[in-house]
Parts: sequence; structure tokens; C-alpha cells
Amino acid sequence: MARTVTPLDLFKTQMEVGMMLAEAQSVIAMRMMGWGGLWSVATSENDRMVSEKTEAIMMSMQGAALAAMSGKRPDEIMNAAVKPLRQKTRANAKRLGKRGPTLMK
Repeated sequence: MARTVTPLDLFKTQMEVGMMLAEAQSVIAMRMMGWGGLWSVATSENDRMVSEKTEAIMMSMQGAALAAMSGKRPDEIMNAAVKPLRQKTRANAKRLGKRGPTLMK
């Protein structure tokens, strides 16, 4: 018998999505500041920004599809879709955050 969705399950999903969105916004901000010379970014960052999205989206769709075909609950399907995206946003925020701001010349 399948377990029903609890408010805690929904809260967990909401927190994962919220953290992913916050990390994505910080990554966007650091990359934009990098374009303006205010944040230290690698020269390969522009290429990385485009290429990593394809892989993350494919993994997200695959995770959601497998969860749905396995008969998972809606929150579990959402978690499966968010997991690879969150891994990328977390890694990007951590990597770019370590580089730090640059001094204007």
C-alpha cells in the first residue's frame, strides 16, 4: 500500500526547490558581476554556463520519468526532477563563491 503525502513531504520538496532557486539566483548574480569585472570567473565560465544545462535538464527529465513510471507520488516525482538541478546549482554556487570579488583597476 502506498504511503500518502504528508505536509512534511511537501515542505521538504518546497525547501529543495527554494534552495535551488536561491542558488541559481546567486550563480546568475556572480556570473553577471564576472562579465562586469566585479567577480572573479574563469574564462571557460560562459561555455560551461551553456553546456551544463543540457546535461542537468536531461538528468532531471529522466529522473522524473523514471519516478513517474515507477508509480511514485507527485512529491517524489518532483524531488527526482529537482535533484540533478539542485546538484548543479549547489556546485556552481560553491565554486563561484570561492572565487570571490575582484578589485576594480
